[in-house]
Amino acid sequence: MSKKEPPITYKVHTDGSALGNPGPGGYGIVARCGDEVVTLSKGFFRTTNNRMELLAVIVALEEFGKPGTVFEVTTDSMYVINSATKWLNGWARSNWIAWKTQEPIKNKDLWQRIQPLLKANKVKFFWVRGHTGVPDNELADKLAVAAANNPTETDEGFLG
Repeated sequence: MSKKEPPITYKVHTDGSALGNPGPGGYGIVARCGDEVVTLSKGFFRTTNNRMELLAVIVALEEFGKPGTVFEVTTDSMYVINSATKWLNGWARSNWIAWKTQEPIKNKDLWQRIQPLLKANKVKFFWVRGHTGVPDNELADKLAVAAANNPTETDEGFLG
């Protein structure tokens, strides 16, 4: 019998930034796998902070994920954590309508994009308070702010 390889594990710190809400925005990602460290960022002309927080996680999962990959995602966004771990599947079952307001879910395009990524990979979320000196979180923040200050893309899903 062949020995089963352990799953690949990425420790990822993500952050989003918007200069105005809405306004120019960007995301930053710091991904570690073993001794390898990869940083990613991108800026958008008009978006929101929540969209950038969520897009950072999506891009990390898309960039590094293969079915079964383990991700330890650290973010300062309770919006991302609570939505992904508590509400996402219910939103999908309710045709992307919020229970309390009976209005369409904000950022539906991104939630629909992340849902299959969360199913294909093993994702654990960890919360960290922003701007508290956690090195990879601070770097992700710097990348996100720099990207927001130098936008190159249009956030096609932003409706505001």
